[in-house]
Amino acid sequence: MAIRNIRIMGDRVLNKTSRPVEVMTPKLRTLIQDMFDTMYEAAGVGLAAPQVGILKRIVVIDVEEEGGQPYVFVNPEILETSGSQTGDEACLSVPGKAGTVTRPDHVKVKAFNENMEPFVLEADDLLARAICHECEHLDGILYVEHVEGELRDVSMEEEE
Repeated sequence: MAIRNIRIMGDRVLNKTSRPVEVMTPKLRTLIQDMFDTMYEAAGVGLAAPQVGILKRIVVIDVEEEGGQPYVFVNPEILETSGSQTGDEACLSVPGKAGTVTRPDHVKVKAFNENMEPFVLEADDLLARAICHECEHLDGILYVEHVEGELRDVSMEEEE
């Protein structure tokens, strides 16, 4: 498909609230595929539609190396969280930076897949972190608002 430009912190679209998807269209299916292609090309584990300039409530995530289990979340809603995990976090929209963030260690999320079929997923560890991180993008929130201490510079090797 296509690699889209990733919006960088400072771009006002990243601070806006995304609109729900009412119906899946061919254009939105293309967007979802482009989001996966863009995320993989940038060596990320998640990408939200606002990061490519589209204010729709769509998130793609794949936390497995070598393209393990790709997830599409349309209109995601976090139902429950529990526990906590503190660790490094980075973002494709904040290149070259990382920071320490505390997130829930377990989340329960409901969403629709790319066929607008509803599902509920319970996730732990990195997948739980990614779901929380990406869902916040849909509400115009970047992880830098949660960083404990200072953002630090990282090389591309460290980000991967």
